[in-house]
Amino acid sequence: MDGLQEIYKRLKRLMYFILAAFVLGWGVTPYPEVFAGLIVGSLFGIYNMWILVRRMEKFDRAVTEGSKVRSLGTALRFASGVAVVAIAILFAEHIHLVSAVIGLMIPYGLLLVERIVYHMKHH
Repeated sequence: MDGLQEIYKRLKRLMYFILAAFVLGWGVTPYPEVFAGLIVGSLFGIYNMWILVRRMEKFDRAVTEGSKVRSLGTALRFASGVAVVAIAILFAEHIHLVSAVIGLMIPYGLLLVERIVYHMKHH
């Protein structure tokens, strides 16, 4: 099975392509608010994945060493979600709220799809 860092690198690379498509959509389509929301949400989603990978590695080390782990960064990731909503509300004329929340979940959806494809190929 792939390590967390390899999975994260693959997802991050894929997210850069998706973000590039969102930027094109923001600049070319008549829906810049929707694409701005997807961009903001996706950036925070990548940040959340980074937090999760970092905390999972810390958790793995702690289990190996036999020590305790405080948390997996749930509070930080929740605060990041709140920040996305706050930014979308604050700049409501430029950022669509629902698309920002959808953008926040895109990396998790990609992770799910990537793992399903991986297991279908290797089993």
